Amino acid sequence: MHLDWLLERFSRYGGVPALVAQDCEVTYTELLALIGQWRARLADDRIEAGDVIAIEGDISDQSVALLLALIDHGCTVLPLSPSAAGSRDESFRIAQAASSYSFSGESLQHLRYQRQATNPLLLELRRRKHPGLILFSSGSTGEHKGALHDLLPMLKKYEMRRRTYRTLCLMQFDHIGGFNTLLYTLANGGCLIPAKQRSPQNVCSLIERHKAELLPTTPTFLDLLLLSGCDAEYDLSSLKLITYGTEVARESTLKKIRERIPHAQILQTYGLTEVGILRSKSREDGSLWIKVGGEGYETKIIDNTLWIRANSAMLGYLNAESPFDGNGWMNTHDKVEIDGEWIRILGRTTDIINVGGEKVYPAEVENILLQIENIRDAEVFGKPNRLLGNIVAARVLLHHPEEMGPLKQRVWAYCRERVSRYKIPTDLEIVSRLSVSPRQKKLRGIHANPRPVEADGVQAGNPGGAVHGASFNQGDD
Repeated sequence: MHLDWLLERFSRYGGVPALVAQDCEVTYTELLALIGQWRARLADDRIEAGDVIAIEGDISDQSVALLLALIDHGCTVLPLSPSAAGSRDESFRIAQAASSYSFSGESLQHLRYQRQATNPLLLELRRRKHPGLILFSSGSTGEHKGALHDLLPMLKKYEMRRRTYRTLCLMQFDHIGGFNTLLYTLANGGCLIPAKQRSPQNVCSLIERHKAELLPTTPTFLDLLLLSGCDAEYDLSSLKLITYGTEVARESTLKKIRERIPHAQILQTYGLTEVGILRSKSREDGSLWIKVGGEGYETKIIDNTLWIRANSAMLGYLNAESPFDGNGWMNTHDKVEIDGEWIRILGRTTDIINVGGEKVYPAEVENILLQIENIRDAEVFGKPNRLLGNIVAARVLLHHPEEMGPLKQRVWAYCRERVSRYKIPTDLEIVSRLSVSPRQKKLRGIHANPRPVEADGVQAGNPGGAVHGASFNQGDD
């Protein structure tokens, strides 16, 4: 049906490894057999085309086979990783899920709910007889927004054959990046290597053990990798390409990655839950200057803000107003710098710090702070101020213990020679970790939950290179 072209490819790939499950490789022939078993199970469970079906669990051979069987059957899929458990009931309600399949270790639970889809967007998708995908925003403020995609336009871009990689999948399939990684890898005959535990040590161990060639990740995870020193403890020579996205990267991070993993090309990617993942091209390896677009995408810049129009854009939010204008354009709220045909993403407008009318981009200040002796990592954000609206605040992670007074003096002396005075952090805090979201992005300002230093105001030590750089929970998305 909807995936005939993809399943036909699977049959041609045959005995090639499709993914790693429980440390063993599952071939495309075996994956096809699992999809066939799930097709029969869906018929027995009386799952109908157009139903909203939730899949709860990590990426595995069974969950991937179920995902593809549901898409081929014409269902709308709601994937939920374990880290989304806290918003499970809310997600089910908004998505109007008819039933769910929940994986936990070797066990499987199928539950039905007394729900009928009444949302106009879900009804429209059912009328089209197309499969769908529901992805939820991280919901740092307010109710999570459920983005509904018609999967046929989104799947279209995977029909063109591209490079084959053994890919380490850091994101889960309830994130647009994880879903893209899954489909891209399988459509091109690659091998998907899911990472259930996402610490730098475990990820590096998986790269070494399964010879991963592609690592799609975030700048925050790259910072954690550098802090951990795990790149020196494991053999990462199989890596050919490191891609990063979801947040602004710091030049210092990319420079260090190039120095420490020189054999891997570094490429910035760009995508949004609402429009999917665009094709990108870097001006040079590791450059922050890129072109974005590709088949089915249009871009324009208005007042240094990036706008996108896409053939594969979502139908809309299930529980919020559409972000598209009357002509299908979406304001990404990403501020950019322009150099001919190239752009450099400066940051989301919500992250920009307004100090008395002057704009401050956190990544710029963080780059300066990381050049200061003894500062190991930094997080810059805005703090409300009656006179100026905001001041620049920073949380810093140190290599060695240091009193706050001398540190503040060094920070001020170093910064005043390199940036305008309004960009210098006037509120400084020493912490023993920086907070990271389940989707591996820094949590700035009021949304963060950093670990403070000891009561005397001296930074806790960091012996043996142990990672105190983030609240990075094992098993989070």
